[in-house]
Amino acid sequence: MTNNKIIEEIKAEISKIIVGQEDMVNSILIGLLTNGHILLEGVPGLAKTTTVKTVADVIDLKFKRVQFTPDLLPSDIIGAQIYDMKTSEFKIKKGPIFTNLLLADEINRAPAKVQSALLEVMQERQVTIAEDSFKVDSPFLVLATQNPIEQEGAYTLPEAQLDRFMFKIVVGYNTKEEEFQIAKKVTSSKKEDVNKVINKQSLEDLRKEVESIHIDEELQRYIVDIICATREPKEYGLEEIADYIQFGASPRATIDMFKAVKAMAFIRGNDYVSPLDIALIIKNVLRHRIILSYEAEAMQKTTDEIIQKIMEVIQVP
Repeated sequence: MTNNKIIEEIKAEISKIIVGQEDMVNSILIGLLTNGHILLEGVPGLAKTTTVKTVADVIDLKFKRVQFTPDLLPSDIIGAQIYDMKTSEFKIKKGPIFTNLLLADEINRAPAKVQSALLEVMQERQVTIAEDSFKVDSPFLVLATQNPIEQEGAYTLPEAQLDRFMFKIVVGYNTKEEEFQIAKKVTSSKKEDVNKVINKQSLEDLRKEVESIHIDEELQRYIVDIICATREPKEYGLEEIADYIQFGASPRATIDMFKAVKAMAFIRGNDYVSPLDIALIIKNVLRHRIILSYEAEAMQKTTDEIIQKIMEVIQVP
């Protein structure tokens, strides 16, 4: 079976449960192919949790879900050292972080201590409990959902943590036809079961294929120009948005773009990166990494609008 056929079969199995939401599904697959964490933002009821669970089933990965709440403790996620009364010894009880796909549900409802507990494992793929460090399973991805910050009890995530997410996907409502299909599917007496398409080893093989995807040097420089334009917009003739940006995207954004465009080309069945691959994912990579100024917020500007303006000005090679 060719790699493109494998991706199509994975998507076909996911579509048995999930109707529409192609951008979310593609982004999760790119995250799996590149070891990139994904942040999913949207109102409740848009199948964010169901999508992650379905992907885990199709790729035969371990899956755990943690509901983030204001009273959550770091030990509830990473584990703790506990005293065993029978043996009169301390032992390590590992938390739900030891899995392949960790669904951090409503991540922006938890306190700062819990947010910081995730930082080490997201970057280093290891956790520290008591005095010992433990590697998490491979592959390991945090797939976090968050509510729009306008909702009660939701807070903005720290910039350092946001930067560790490869993508921020804004999950919107389904179309009217998709909504009709969802209602029919959910209320039907016939329940669909998904089949496992690949396993961990097959996923590792696909990752190696993604790494070999060709990206031309001109396109690499084009990506770097886009990132640099978020930091120094005036140097690229973007004076009109200069006052709207407080901080531009970090070097991690450039690294994630290089990885993600290769995976996007792979998912689309190509063995090389095209400008279209960049256009398809640029907002997902940058929207959470550009910090807007007070002027931008006062003018109700969004990071998506800033990225769009940059894309319009910088010449495609």
